[in-house]
Amino acid sequence: MPILAAFMVPHPPMIVPEIGRGSERQIVATTKAYEQVASRIAELKPETIVIISPHATMYADYFHISPGRSAKGSFMSFRAPSVRFQEAYDEELTDTISALSALDGIPAGVMGERDKQLDHGTMVPLWFIRNVYKEGKIVRIGLSGLPLTAHYQLGQKIAEAVQKTGRRAVIVASGDLSHKLQEYGPYGFTPEGPQYDERIMDVCSRAAFGELFDFSETFCEKAAECGHRSFVIMAGTLDGLSVKAEQLSHEDVTGVGYGICCFYPGEADGQRHFLKEYLEREVEKLTAQIEKSDAYVRLARKTIEQYIRFHSVPEVPKDLPKEMLNTRAGAFVSIHEHGKLRGCIGTTGPTTKCVAQEIIQNAISASTRDPRFDPIGPEELDYLEIKVDVLGEPERISSAEELDVKRYGVIVSSGRKRGLLLPDLDGVDTVEQQVSIAMQKGGIRRGEPLTLERFEVVRHE
Repeated sequence: MPILAAFMVPHPPMIVPEIGRGSERQIVATTKAYEQVASRIAELKPETIVIISPHATMYADYFHISPGRSAKGSFMSFRAPSVRFQEAYDEELTDTISALSALDGIPAGVMGERDKQLDHGTMVPLWFIRNVYKEGKIVRIGLSGLPLTAHYQLGQKIAEAVQKTGRRAVIVASGDLSHKLQEYGPYGFTPEGPQYDERIMDVCSRAAFGELFDFSETFCEKAAECGHRSFVIMAGTLDGLSVKAEQLSHEDVTGVGYGICCFYPGEADGQRHFLKEYLEREVEKLTAQIEKSDAYVRLARKTIEQYIRFHSVPEVPKDLPKEMLNTRAGAFVSIHEHGKLRGCIGTTGPTTKCVAQEIIQNAISASTRDPRFDPIGPEELDYLEIKVDVLGEPERISSAEELDVKRYGVIVSSGRKRGLLLPDLDGVDTVEQQVSIAMQKGGIRRGEPLTLERFEVVRHE
């Protein structure tokens, strides 16, 4: 049986009267829309409510599905301990999602931390639902730091598992919109805040789920949203189906965006395989980029592909430009996949006989030895964006005033600790950010004595 319906909902604790104590009256439209959602779920009488929550256990490289038979929760941390929940988990559906994900290499399951308490991203939707519908077990799923494509794939596996088990199931995608909509709000204002809200409500009101992939990571971070990946998983559960969408409400009076939409799946629709379409576009785009790339990037790509596929290191080609064979310099190789960093390793100064060897060495390291990521697999090679930065000589400077985030990279040192950040990076807009991130990378604490160096790079992409 296919999924009965899906719902996009926010999770402001203040909407619960015992927590809001009157402040919930600011978002009456959201409350009324939420009550409609709860009533619609009650009418559908689902056996299982799958709740996707940004505040459930989250890992960088794994989707955590809450294990066990049941879980409890309360709003004690919001000074409302009397509002309590006791929920049974649908273990069969959880196990089926985990097994199907494993078959396709999607890192999802019940490993890792055991969720002892329900989170508010789960409990706020449940507060409305349980007011009118007491039946049905739940499945609780967290987000990850993986690309949006992986979130969509997980949604596809959820739908497949629902079909395989024959469950009558609904999807609840819990997530607030931007947290930076108003100067008076708790997180302040950025232009990306209202831009995000306008775009996401437009996309969801049309069920134009393919456009969810067009929200860059940098844009989402600046908007300070928390629900985008929840919505992408939800979209994946409706892949290949016609969808009737209905927007019930959107409010931003508190400085945080709250949006509610309903989605009802219909017949199969071959025009709505959005992940497939997105990946095809990515391959076309990257093919065009590869054709335009210079010898530096071509060498890095050739190295990565040969090492990943055959575990062999290429010889330095003899037909490279002379400066790659005659010049010694530090170099960084940066790899992105579907808009997210996938590996970045480099050297601040020359460690080999020439820049070409430096690129070969660091391309292998960036693709297989970056401690932040698993090694790249052969199935990823078609989707990799590769950049090579060749570093100039570092120059000691007396203060951060001599930096420019677009022109100079920075090396921050304190004793033996040392952190480096390249110039002109997405999301790094100020010198303060640049120095702070470099300090974090070097394990340097605020207040420790600092030495600053700047350097220029020649970027190849």
